[in-house]
Amino acid sequence: MYLSHLKKMKVKNTILIYSGGLDSTVLLCQLLSQGIETRCLSIDYGQKHKKELQSASEICNQLKVEHKCIDLSSLNQLFQNSSLINENDAIPEGHYEQETMKATVVPNRNMILLSLATAWAISTKSTHVSYAAHAGDHAIYPDCRESFAQAMNEALNLCDWNSVQLHRPFVNLTKADICKLGNDLSVPFTKTWSCYKGGEHHCGRCGTCIERREAFHLAGVEDRTPYSDDAPTIEQMLETNWKLIEE
Repeated sequence: MYLSHLKKMKVKNTILIYSGGLDSTVLLCQLLSQGIETRCLSIDYGQKHKKELQSASEICNQLKVEHKCIDLSSLNQLFQNSSLINENDAIPEGHYEQETMKATVVPNRNMILLSLATAWAISTKSTHVSYAAHAGDHAIYPDCRESFAQAMNEALNLCDWNSVQLHRPFVNLTKADICKLGNDLSVPFTKTWSCYKGGEHHCGRCGTCIERREAFHLAGVEDRTPYSDDAPTIEQMLETNWKLIEE
């Protein structure tokens, strides 16, 4: 399904919104495998997990892809209600289904990222802006809704005399599907970064870590990610249906 979507859109060149995470790295490798000219854009918006930006840089260097990381960290003054930004707010732990994960919402983040990527696309005469939105993106993030993406695609087509289109080849895939695809593409999974806490290792307890671990398990792909010592084992997570049990 995703390959036919790529061919249908006839993508020749694109700006990829690239976090250095699992999903966007699989998309980067897929684009390159299809011979699509790709430039990667990462944004420092003041997030605690800046380690993802280091991962993005290292992977782009390894794959010899043009990469720009834009410093917009001063924007964190506008995002203080997000636990991903506010130093006084702890990153919530547990599965994404839990109400507490709403604390990780960064207001209007996707619109900001898409706008910047579109500006670079216009200046480089790229026809598309790509990002790794997928079927498992969560309703707690308003800017992950299909209606938002459709509206942004219309805006991208109108913001310049030359049309730019929004490219989302993973929109019908689950994160487990993306893991399987990444395994087929020999994606360097251990170089990717998902954890919201941004410590030395993935914490194995925040929403993105649990989602990552669940995806590898469902995909039947070995997860070689180093996790913190206090992270629950996969066996424990399976016993609790991927929920954290308070001690």
